[in-house]
Amino acid sequence: MATAGRDRARRRKSFCGGPAPRVRQSRRKITSRDGGMRSVPSPQFASDQMAKINGRRAPVPLSTAVSTQMKRMPSSSTGPEILIRGELHRRGLRFRVNHPRLPGRPDIAFTAARLAVFVDGCFWHSCPDHRVFPKNNSDWWRDKLERNVARDREKDAQLDLMGWIVVHVWEHEDPAAAADAIERLWRSRRQLAARRAGPRSQERAAASL
Repeated sequence: MATAGRDRARRRKSFCGGPAPRVRQSRRKITSRDGGMRSVPSPQFASDQMAKINGRRAPVPLSTAVSTQMKRMPSSSTGPEILIRGELHRRGLRFRVNHPRLPGRPDIAFTAARLAVFVDGCFWHSCPDHRVFPKNNSDWWRDKLERNVARDREKDAQLDLMGWIVVHVWEHEDPAAAADAIERLWRSRRQLAARRAGPRSQERAAASL
């Protein structure tokens, strides 16, 4: 064991005789609920990656507390998303969550109906009713949020070219009302697909309504 320790110490030395520079770990291992191990990005690495936008690092935050709170905001499975998914599930609708093969990884995807749903946060996606630009580092934040909106339009266009219908729901909207609108559109899309496929498909679609 002592020999192995000395070998490891020698390997840490650089070619010039000094200690090799320490490399910040980009990933760490955690224990999942089922007892297995999985690798996830370390918090500092993830923070640094989020701070790099188009080659520019984020400015130094003036409030550490606000910065920490914003870093903890989930990027998926937010409260509004979960509520809307629950409403849709109670209606008997089945869907995929964060479909990895679709542009933008829609929050809810009905693959048969080719219907993609995004539940957008009012701050991050510049809701017209609740849009607010932070006063601190306002120019940087304005550029960042405008790029978010531009990316939304880009992924919408990509999905449209693939034959998908895109629905955006703001986080402040009533989950039940949003689910009603999504269900109506889902049913109409199913009926349209059945008409194109033929009589048998129409019968199956009618039976599922």
